[in-house]
Parts: sequence; structure tokens; C-alpha cells
Amino acid sequence: MINGSVVGLQAQIGIIFCLPGSPSLEIKCVMDTGFEGFLTLPPAAITTLGLSYVTRINANLADNSNIATDVYLATILWNGAERDVPVLAMGRRPLVGTALLKDYHLGVDFRDGGTVAIAQIS
Repeated sequence: MINGSVVGLQAQIGIIFCLPGSPSLEIKCVMDTGFEGFLTLPPAAITTLGLSYVTRINANLADNSNIATDVYLATILWNGAERDVPVLAMGRRPLVGTALLKDYHLGVDFRDGGTVAIAQIS
């Protein structure tokens, strides 16, 4: 099970990035159920982490506009196992999308300090 908390009515969890040759690093990310991808990170965070570049894509935003954005590859610790996932370089805060939640149940108590629980669906 993956646990987090609600801060300012935003459901947050810590994502642990496994960095080759460096200690792992945890980054607090906001759950975004309107984002169908895996993760987003601000471009400066991607540079700091030294993630590997994959490609450039056109991303469709909530207002139905499209922007070109770079995609990188990150190894994260997800539910106790290492997992390689694409990360979009965009925005000002890290987001977790629904692709990472596939085959998982998300429960959130929406109040400050509320709990966030992500459990694998059996």
C-alpha cells in the first residue's frame, strides 16, 4: 500500500526516484486524476535528477490546447518494486497521473491532514 496525505485539499504522495550512482530521492507529488500520463516534473527538477531524455511529444492540456513537451525516463519505487516510467517535463509542481494508478484503488479523505491510500486491486 502507498500512503500520503491531503495538504490544502490536494492529495499528495511521495514518489521515490531511484538514481543511478546517487541516493534515492523522494519528491512529493499531487494526484491529478485528470492527467492520463504517469508523472510530470518541472524541467528544473528533471535536470537536477539527471533523467534520460526519450522524445518530444505534443501534450493535450485540460483546456484542450496542445503544447510540445519533452519526455524523460525515470526509475521509481512503486509499491515496493522498481518501475521505469515516462516523465513529462512540464508545469510548476510534480503530478501523478492515472497511468500510474492502473490496477490500483485510490482512496482520499478530502480534508487538511486527510489520508491518501493507494492499494493494488487483486
